[in-house]
Amino acid sequence: MTLLGYQIPNFTYQGVAPAQLFDVVKGQAVEAESSGFDTVLVMDHFYQLAQLGRPEQEMIECYTLLSALAQHTSRVRLSALVTGNTYRAPALLAKTVTALDVVSGGRAQLGIGAGWFELEHDSLGFEFGTFTDRFERLEEALQIIIPMLRGERPSLDGKWYRVKDAINNPAPLARIPIMIGGGGEKKTLRMVAQYADESNIICAAGEIGRKLEALAGHCAALGRDRSEITVSYQTSVCIAPTHEQAIADLDAHIARQPEAAPRRDSVITGNPDEVAEQYAALLATGVDGVTVSMSSVGHIEGRVALLGEALAPLFKR
Repeated sequence: MTLLGYQIPNFTYQGVAPAQLFDVVKGQAVEAESSGFDTVLVMDHFYQLAQLGRPEQEMIECYTLLSALAQHTSRVRLSALVTGNTYRAPALLAKTVTALDVVSGGRAQLGIGAGWFELEHDSLGFEFGTFTDRFERLEEALQIIIPMLRGERPSLDGKWYRVKDAINNPAPLARIPIMIGGGGEKKTLRMVAQYADESNIICAAGEIGRKLEALAGHCAALGRDRSEITVSYQTSVCIAPTHEQAIADLDAHIARQPEAAPRRDSVITGNPDEVAEQYAALLATGVDGVTVSMSSVGHIEGRVALLGEALAPLFKR
């Protein structure tokens, strides 16, 4: 499961043409693996998110990209953070994740969520529906996908999806972990307790304790041992060899795209010692692991390795 995950959410790099784009992404994954990250994750979007850039900026389809990264790595797990359930039929998604597992030698992980990016749906023709619709669809999808990944042949005549004796062959090479993304305390964390191996939460650090209590409550209600579920926390970081360089790099990143600038206080910033200290404090809140994005400097050679070397000692057991 994800204890130290490196997420790649940004594919727009200054001076990098499309022909060189995969090499830059590949370099980050290779550095992540060599420096102690256990999982490499990419977003499942087709347009860039408003908090990172403009819709027309570069975005690579995630499962094609993950399958390509599988050929350049050998140890890290590979996952979306997270798959938008609304973008693919459940049986197709089960086959897609299984294919990733086969081509990666058993390293696939399914990260999944209900979907939320309305502009993307409206522009590209994906049905968006209401909040309730999307969560109903997610639950039905899990009732199809999980059995298919576990060697069963599910049938479902649901409100949103229908399958009959759905076959998934070849089967995954290894047990594919299920991660559900999101911090909704009533719906999302209940589904985590019922279906998932991992919860990836996004919230203010001060809200982590409440999220963990909500998850524990759902586990108790369902008769599940809370310790069976890994909880990872999504973060953003800007690291550099010195504090001054990290601040300058983040400032330069914000200046390039002021309309999509992150709040400075939402980005963990500093040299390796400073960054490690802040992550140690996050782990003290009770989460098991973290997923880390580095939109500002991840493409700079050596920065992912610098981050991994700073954080990996926190996760040695």
